[in-house]
Amino acid sequence: MKTIFKSVLAAASITLMAASVQAATSLEELLQEVKKSRVSEARINKKREAEFQSARADKQALLRKAQAELKSEKARGVRLAKAFANNEVKLAEKEVELVAATGNLGEMFGVVRQASQEAYGQISTSIVSAEFPGRGAFLKRMSEESKGLPNIKELEDLWFALQTEMTESGQVSRFTTEVISLDGGSTQQEVVRIGTFNLIGEQGYLVYDDQTGMVQPLGRQPDSFQTNTALELHSATSGIIPFYADPSKGGILSLLKEKATMLERYHAGKEVGYIITVMLLIGLLIGIYKIVTLSLVGIRMKAQLKDVSNPSSGNPLGRILGVYSENKTADAENLELKLDEAILKELPQIESGINIIKIFAAIAPLLGLLGTVIGMIETFQQITLFGTGDPKLMAGSISLALVTTALGIIAALPLLLTHSIVAGRSKSIVHILDEQTAGIIATHAETEKA
Repeated sequence: MKTIFKSVLAAASITLMAASVQAATSLEELLQEVKKSRVSEARINKKREAEFQSARADKQALLRKAQAELKSEKARGVRLAKAFANNEVKLAEKEVELVAATGNLGEMFGVVRQASQEAYGQISTSIVSAEFPGRGAFLKRMSEESKGLPNIKELEDLWFALQTEMTESGQVSRFTTEVISLDGGSTQQEVVRIGTFNLIGEQGYLVYDDQTGMVQPLGRQPDSFQTNTALELHSATSGIIPFYADPSKGGILSLLKEKATMLERYHAGKEVGYIITVMLLIGLLIGIYKIVTLSLVGIRMKAQLKDVSNPSSGNPLGRILGVYSENKTADAENLELKLDEAILKELPQIESGINIIKIFAAIAPLLGLLGTVIGMIETFQQITLFGTGDPKLMAGSISLALVTTALGIIAALPLLLTHSIVAGRSKSIVHILDEQTAGIIATHAETEKA
């Protein structure tokens, strides 16, 4: 600021001199003006020198102050370095003292941490946690987050968690919890826990999801006789109830839900299986119809045998007796021909449909064999495309190959049985007709001889 002020004064003096020179009208006046300007410039220079000397003294004072501060900071740095070195020595001594003081406690920390990890893996996935949620948080903290030695309380909590799991593994208890249904809803249900093996609810077997901490029904319940024992146990209040428990703690039940049902196995036969089923149904319907009609015919023929003198047109025997009544005057040979003709007229109605049942019984296994061949062809095609790395890719074709064979045999057995029954009924009726016809002819021949 002082330097700026001095520069302004010098500029002002030069300006005054220039103005004086311009204003001078003679040499004398010019000389006087120069003298005045010289005196004024000398005063200004002297003042400027005094100011420079004062500023120099200020700078020296600041320099001495900075040097003093630097010396103080250097001394402080020396003190701090010495204190840091002393602290390093003390820390090393304290670490040695800590190792000597802990002794075997360091090994105990490793054992406790390992035990906590094992307990967390077991307890977090146990179905007991469905009844007592939140047990795994402490063990997780002990096994992963803890960096120091456990205290007495933490050791007692670990002991309590392990003892609780052991005790509850032999208990059958009831508790109420939220059960997530398969459609996404949830309900509060009373759940029966069988040790650490199974959970049972209103729908049957339940599973515990350790990721979400929720209980939900099994994706597919096992066979009805197993599920019924579970429901019986759920509704029981006392006594000894037989029950199918899963000793693998849900592993077997998980496999059972992948087991195909009878309906799924049937549909694995696809079009060939459907054709065999249609043939079976048609054959059985024809068989049932023939059994009923032939049984009615047999009943009517038995009634006709009791009243031979009054032939009825409502049964084959009555119609044959009617033919005899119309041809009593004919000779034995012609009468035999007439009666044979009448029997031949009755045979198509009696034996109709029987051969269809027989044909279906023969075709069904052949269709099953056809399905087997088709399934094997598809299996080899999939092996060619995808290899044998994933058996599930071939499961559908193998199911087609096996199921169609089974369906063909299953269809053939009842059809053969039905054919045997219907053919037996038919033969018995024809036998009665032949027997009665032979008797009529013999009687008529004896009458002619007499």
